[in-house]
Amino acid sequence: MAQYFEVHPENPQPRLLKQAAALLHKGGVLAVPTDSSYALVCHLDDKNAADQLRRIRQVDDKHHLTLLCRDLSELASYARVDNRQFRLLKLATPGAYTFILEATKEVPRRVSHPSRKTIGLRVPEHKTLQELLALHGAPLLATTLIPPGESEPLNDAHSIREQFEHALAAVVDAGACPSEPTTVIDLTPMGTGGEPEVVREGRGSLQALGL
Repeated sequence: MAQYFEVHPENPQPRLLKQAAALLHKGGVLAVPTDSSYALVCHLDDKNAADQLRRIRQVDDKHHLTLLCRDLSELASYARVDNRQFRLLKLATPGAYTFILEATKEVPRRVSHPSRKTIGLRVPEHKTLQELLALHGAPLLATTLIPPGESEPLNDAHSIREQFEHALAAVVDAGACPSEPTTVIDLTPMGTGGEPEVVREGRGSLQALGL
C-alpha cells in the first residue's frame, strides 16, 4: 500500500520529504510532482527499482528514462557537455525541458539508451521536487507518469494513489501540476558541429532558447 505525503506546494514540510527520501533509499518507486506533470522516480543505482519503474509504465529498455538533477554541476557528472551545449543548458535550467546528451560512465549501462549510449537529463523547477532531490543527495531516475495504453500524463495525486497504490512505495501530493509534458531537445548533434534537434515540443518555450 503506497504511503501518501500531502505537502504544501510552496513550503513543503521537510519531515514528510525526509520520509519520502528514506523510501527512495530503500528501493521504492515514488510518484512525485514536477513542473510538467507527475512522474515516477527511483534511486539511480537500484536495478530492482528501475525494473519496477519500467513495469509500472510497461516500457522496455529502449524507452528513454530521464535523470532529474538539482543543478547543472550535478548534470555534468552524468553527461558529456561541451561549451555550446552548456550555454544552451544554462539558458534552459531549471525548467520544463529534457535534454538528450551523451552519457558518461557514471550512468549505469542499464539506464542509458542501449544502442545510442545517451541519457535524458532534466533540472526541474518544482519546489517540492527540488527539496526532495536535495534530501536524497543524488539524481533520481524518472519517467513521466503515463498509465499503460494511455497518452496523457496523470496530474491528480489522489487518482494516482487509487490506480497504483500496490505498485508504488509512496505518492507525494503537492497539488495539481501542469498537464503538459516537457520539451525534449536532443543535443547530441551539437557534439559534432550540428544543431540541436527538437524531439517534442512541450511546456518549455523553444523561443526562449532561440530555437
